[in-house]
Amino acid sequence: MQLSVVIPAYNEEEAIGEVIDGLQALFHREGIDGEVVVVDDGSMDRTGEIARSLNVTVVRHPQNAGYGASIMDGIRHARHETICITDADGTYPIQAIPELARYIDTFDMVVGARQGKHYRGSLLKHPARLIFLYLVQFATGTRIPDANSGLRMFKRNRVLPFFDSLCRGFSFTTTITLGMLSRGYFVKFVPIQYYARKGRSKVRLFKDSLRTAQIIVQALMYYNPIKAVLPLVLGLGFASLLCLVWYLIRPNLLAGIWAMLLFLGAVLVFVIGLLADLIAANRREEGT
Repeated sequence: MQLSVVIPAYNEEEAIGEVIDGLQALFHREGIDGEVVVVDDGSMDRTGEIARSLNVTVVRHPQNAGYGASIMDGIRHARHETICITDADGTYPIQAIPELARYIDTFDMVVGARQGKHYRGSLLKHPARLIFLYLVQFATGTRIPDANSGLRMFKRNRVLPFFDSLCRGFSFTTTITLGMLSRGYFVKFVPIQYYARKGRSKVRLFKDSLRTAQIIVQALMYYNPIKAVLPLVLGLGFASLLCLVWYLIRPNLLAGIWAMLLFLGAVLVFVIGLLADLIAANRREEGT
């Protein structure tokens, strides 16, 4: 098997060497014609130096460009068509890569679905993850055990068409999951263990959660706009119904006006959603 493993890395000197050693040992043990592509995303520690000392391909960013930008840059520099991405902090099990590879000729993308106590995270992080997972499942109509896992495998030609619409930050994995499932690609989820990270986390919970919510809504509008506007349509319709009931119980001009305005608002939003959905369908047919 020919495989390029892309590792985005930002100040990960504590674990990057161990991750690369594990991958090279895996290549040798499994007889994989593999390469490791480390994208040093503006690190201010010895991340790039350690990676270069281990004879792997290192792509250096002069400043921090983001998790998604690093992955896309690594994919562009990879030699092989089959791509695997993983993190540089030691949280993902390198030994699970052959299990993912079993399905890559059948599925368009294979995702390591994280399990274990370290995946659950803090009391704040876990509820946020569940909300985002629900939004992605709502958008795609598919049960998804893990939408933003950083260990996944795919063919380069499957993801290149998505580059213009993918997030350049931490939400890259979420948007590629949403994009591929929305386009009808087949995605396989394989259970994996998730370990404690080495070094300091780069995720800023509040700021990154807001950014992720924005990215998911934007992706939803891009891939499945009718579902994006449906909750608003239902909300306006329900509010209009309440005003109508109010008007029927106690007839007054204000209740009647609000019922009419809210109903017209629901119709208008629904029509906009239909037009956006037609545009999205036309874009899918053109392959853009």
